[in-house]
Amino acid sequence: MVSTHSTGIQHSGSQYLPQRRSTDTNLSPNQELLPLTARVHNHDFLEIGGCDVTTLVQQFGSPLYILDEETLRLACQQYRDAFKQYYQGESQVLYASKAWNCLAVCAIAASEGLGIDVASGGELYTALQAGVNPDKIYLHNNNKSREELIFAIESGCTIVVDNWHELHILGEIVETTNSASAHPRLLLRLTPGIECHTHEYIRTGQLDSKFGFDPNQIEELFSFVSKQSALNCVGLHAHIGSQIFERQPHQDLAALMVEWLRSAAKYGLKLTELNVGGGLGIKYIESDDPPSIEEWVKPICEVIQEACAAENLPLPKLLSEPGRSLIATACVTAYTVGSSKVIPEIRTYVAIDGGMSDNPRPITYQSVYRAVVANKMSSPLTETVTIAGKHCESGDILIKNALLPKTEPGDILLVMGTGAYNYSMASNYNRLPRPAAVIVANGEANLILQRETYQDLIRQDCLPERLKK
Repeated sequence: MVSTHSTGIQHSGSQYLPQRRSTDTNLSPNQELLPLTARVHNHDFLEIGGCDVTTLVQQFGSPLYILDEETLRLACQQYRDAFKQYYQGESQVLYASKAWNCLAVCAIAASEGLGIDVASGGELYTALQAGVNPDKIYLHNNNKSREELIFAIESGCTIVVDNWHELHILGEIVETTNSASAHPRLLLRLTPGIECHTHEYIRTGQLDSKFGFDPNQIEELFSFVSKQSALNCVGLHAHIGSQIFERQPHQDLAALMVEWLRSAAKYGLKLTELNVGGGLGIKYIESDDPPSIEEWVKPICEVIQEACAAENLPLPKLLSEPGRSLIATACVTAYTVGSSKVIPEIRTYVAIDGGMSDNPRPITYQSVYRAVVANKMSSPLTETVTIAGKHCESGDILIKNALLPKTEPGDILLVMGTGAYNYSMASNYNRLPRPAAVIVANGEANLILQRETYQDLIRQDCLPERLKK
């Protein structure tokens, strides 16, 4: 059987614990595999946020999302402080909440001074219910409904306009609304034509993309918007993708966006905001080597400042919208090991009590993860196994060729880096209830999402009278 680790099976799960680098004053969460509070106690047991993982499973069940508050807050602080340090103008970091939108996560981001980037009316509603100031909420989507646009206008958030259809609908809404508050703040989303090396489904900046106005429409777009007095266009937005390790594409984007600012000025548009998107990647496996948060922020700030100085333009308010690099590493998922199947000379399957319904990324994006056995952290890694989910799909495989200690039914398997696009993309496939989520800090665990019940699964079902017996 092929191992994904290069040497020696005598290492243990402790090798994945965060390691402080000698040149760092703080760890950059996106460069670690486990949350920053991860520790081993009593020789074998993993704890996060001061809470023993096996005890959490006993208390809250499994599968279980475990969110480390300290790791999330530090990532928010590092983004916020890096922009303050390296950018001479005003800045605002927005949490791209599509990564994981729930009341608790939105509230934590807002408490650290971040705004919220939302991608639907539902995400907008959640952010508002979490107490986020609508002045710091930005609504995305390539096909916003009229109802979503009206909701956004009434709430007072900023709308990131994606296409001509949306511009025209906004114009109609404003024309039929007498309230002065119906003049929404808008950003225009432009497609920069910049590609990066990541999965094709999470690249958004290339020319062949469903998002944004095409570059060859920029002059026409600026001319049109300049004549719409009821639409308060305040800035530009662009995004090139997700899980990006390269720094040059974002620097190229920053320079291009300043060129767009200069073009807009020719049409009398006084644009004061630039949103450079997000996309910084995280460390999912040992070989991943993403830049730190500071290393990502600094050159973007420098490029925009230099370009604005060269064009004699005032510095715009600089926005960014990281998602994965804020939340992914802060969360892990704990599963209980069940059955196993040994196929001699081919493969050993170890099944867990979750899978593609709580983490659809492997079957969707061929994403890779690392795992440890949370109750055997000091045991030697002696087996190479394939971690199989419990769903009725052959493709329901979370990790291929995982190097683990010998596992037994009842062991607690912990998969790292599951904060981004796991719960937010979770489903009820095979009518599995979605897992609970807890937030841990200083030895205390609190529910932030209740586990669904079978009753929850049929709550929206309707059975016509003629089908009832």
